[in-house]
Amino acid sequence: MSKIAKIEDYSSSLDDPASRKYGTFSYLPEMMPAQLHEQIEYIVERGWTPAIEHVEPGRSAEHYWYMWKLPMFGEKDIQRVLAEIEECHKAWPTHLVRLIGYDNLAQSQGASIVIHRPTV
Repeated sequence: MSKIAKIEDYSSSLDDPASRKYGTFSYLPEMMPAQLHEQIEYIVERGWTPAIEHVEPGRSAEHYWYMWKLPMFGEKDIQRVLAEIEECHKAWPTHLVRLIGYDNLAQSQGASIVIHRPTV
């Protein structure tokens, strides 16, 4: 008989912004720059289109976030993607910023990662 790790309940509420979770990676410690680089590399190696979105924390549960510029069609340069992420974060420091990897074959999001969360 195998042991199963204890599953924790992550309590969250609209009244407590610090308790909110924004997708799978938000349950993990914040990504280091090298880890973010690897995630972008994963997206571009698959031929997915990187896109950056942002939104106010109180509206993060809505389906539509604001798009930062146009999606980066055909972009393979990871440093350019990182530069756009930082530019968006500097322009909107109080917003959540996420990276999307659009899979044009499946016509869906192949990846969606919240990269910057404002300090509460």
